[in-house]
Amino acid sequence: MTAPIRVGVCSWADETLTKVWYPKGVSSGEERLRYYAERFDVVEANSTYYRLPDPNLVEKWVERTPPGFTMHVKAFGVMTRHPVKLDQLPTDLRDVPTDSRGRVDRPPREYRAEVFRRFHEALEPLRSAGKLGGILMQFPSYVVYKPVSLEYLEWSREQLAGDEMLVEFRHASWLAEENRAETLRFLADHGMTYVTVDAPQTGGKNVLPTVVAATSDTGYVRFHGRNAETWNKRTGSAAERFDYLYSAGELREWVPRLHELGGEAQTVYAMFNNNGRSAMPSPPLPEAVENERDGSVAQAPTNAQMLKRLLEK
Repeated sequence: MTAPIRVGVCSWADETLTKVWYPKGVSSGEERLRYYAERFDVVEANSTYYRLPDPNLVEKWVERTPPGFTMHVKAFGVMTRHPVKLDQLPTDLRDVPTDSRGRVDRPPREYRAEVFRRFHEALEPLRSAGKLGGILMQFPSYVVYKPVSLEYLEWSREQLAGDEMLVEFRHASWLAEENRAETLRFLADHGMTYVTVDAPQTGGKNVLPTVVAATSDTGYVRFHGRNAETWNKRTGSAAERFDYLYSAGELREWVPRLHELGGEAQTVYAMFNNNGRSAMPSPPLPEAVENERDGSVAQAPTNAQMLKRLLEK
């Protein structure tokens, strides 16, 4: 027996979903989340990466999702050492060192601790309802494997105060041959969940090899697409990086890998972060017909539904 494999999308409010996937008439935030939760039982909240979550909005997320629904929450940028502009912060947290571009620059540890505290407190409605999954700590590519980074991971785990810490790296040094075993051992020893990544293998330092492993009771895979041409593109929106529609064959390759991961974990999550739109393939994808709009399909929910169907066979 392998663990249940739950499939979802890394946002329910992404622009492509609102323009392509949701039917006309499903336009409010409440309607969209309810519609999403009728089709998937897990999602990632990514708005929390840009601003600290509002407890009142979190309470609405609880009300708009059914029992058994799981919401993973992406950590606010300050928590993962990303550049954050002052206007993304609560007004009482704006007295902090900034760089030449007006972004938070190396704040004191006590400042980060306060951000973690507010983040944790705001998620209490999800936690109390049993709907909170893990906290996705997605680190930027300049956080590399070295002692100070390991120390920060350990400190962050303490700040999350018992919430599950999902760790996604963006620098290849973490899974380089000389560091791979130690990275996975460190995560396991400290009760952290390793996030497997499917991304274009460009050979660059900001792309990790696809290493499927579990370091906790949770197996977690994020599908970023395989668009090598746009992965390092400096212009345009971030959505261009993840502009990719997986083929059925590419997803079929993941079925045995997910089942293998399920042999090591109690629950496996497969989450799609490819967030562009594609022309409807010919012949049409059965999973996309319901939500086709003007000849286009939203990549992430279409691929998520495709994978769900493949796993059921």
